Amino acid sequence: MPALTVCGPFRGVTGYDHHVREFVHELARQGVSVRLLDLPQWSPRKLPPALRDPWFETLRKPTGATTVLHFCMPHQVQPHAGRRNVNYTMFEATRAPAAWVARNLEHDLVIVPTESSRAAWITSGMPEERIRLCPLGVNPQIFNGAAEPLPLRLANGAPIASHHVRFLNISELSPRKNVAGLLRTWTRATKPGDDAILILKLGCNNAKQWSGFRREIEGLRVESGKTLAEAAPVHFVHDLFADSEMPRLYSTATHYCSMSFGEGWDQPAMEAAACGLRLIVPKHSAYTSYLDSSVASLISSREIPVRWTGDPATGALFENACWWEPDEDEAAAHIRAAIDGRDAGMPTAQSRIRESFTWEKATRRLMGILSEIDPPRKRFWPFAAARPALARQD
Repeated sequence: MPALTVCGPFRGVTGYDHHVREFVHELARQGVSVRLLDLPQWSPRKLPPALRDPWFETLRKPTGATTVLHFCMPHQVQPHAGRRNVNYTMFEATRAPAAWVARNLEHDLVIVPTESSRAAWITSGMPEERIRLCPLGVNPQIFNGAAEPLPLRLANGAPIASHHVRFLNISELSPRKNVAGLLRTWTRATKPGDDAILILKLGCNNAKQWSGFRREIEGLRVESGKTLAEAAPVHFVHDLFADSEMPRLYSTATHYCSMSFGEGWDQPAMEAAACGLRLIVPKHSAYTSYLDSSVASLISSREIPVRWTGDPATGALFENACWWEPDEDEAAAHIRAAIDGRDAGMPTAQSRIRESFTWEKATRRLMGILSEIDPPRKRFWPFAAARPALARQD
């Protein structure tokens, strides 16, 4: 396939922005001519111009591509008339919204990164033959654990590096990420004298979201019997980093920990593993696609109905769906074992991730999938006649 049009967010800080940039970089490296069209409504949080790669802004010229690859939620796809329209998406619970399934049926093909997402779409009514599986990846050249650590310091000036065991979590503030559950687990597992610290890099879209999180922190004493002040220190990071700077953040830590209720992929966990960090993550959804108990501390989880406490419009997407609740006692035991040094010498997932999950392999897999429907030929599904299409041409 000599040319491709890609439609998706690439100027922001979200996971979708990141994997659009990585796929486009690798597509160009593999000789594909790419036209890149932004999806500005994806998220209000954008990288400042100084942290953006200006190369992406040069990819605006039409390429004559016969296939358009979208990276977004199904209802955001704007099909291009006379082109094959493929959507790369995912879902983080057991069922996807019926309206999204209907929109996906208007597209030529749907691609997801994990078996968990594939199962969610099929359970919700998406035909199996209309879905393909293509994992995401990492750049092993920079995510290798060799980067110079960031010189992070506590409010009192003490260097983060002075703590022997350093846990990291990178999350957007949303109910699904269960950051409150992570902090609750941290207070159960640790005490002020421990030679350990939790580095929590948080993304927040608005003041209301942050205010709600502060109330959750204030409620820790009621939920766990302890406040953050009665546990090992927690250091909050709110800075934005360019993609090239992220390896330095991972180098500040020894472990990566998540208490998420469900993941479409969890790119930070993947990158942390590639950098050699030990992982403590739930045994559910995307994590089981690239991890097992031989290379990570997996937390037992149970399926529960989604309880959404954030934006109602987003919560409606999870109606009648379940996600997975990690066992906090088990997670606390894993954290305690790491602090006490009982996980020293255990294998990590570094070699597996760096060898099996690269952007080069992900892109070759992606191009193989797209070649199934390119160049244009007679459509092989019964929904094409009803599909809306934009007049915009590549």
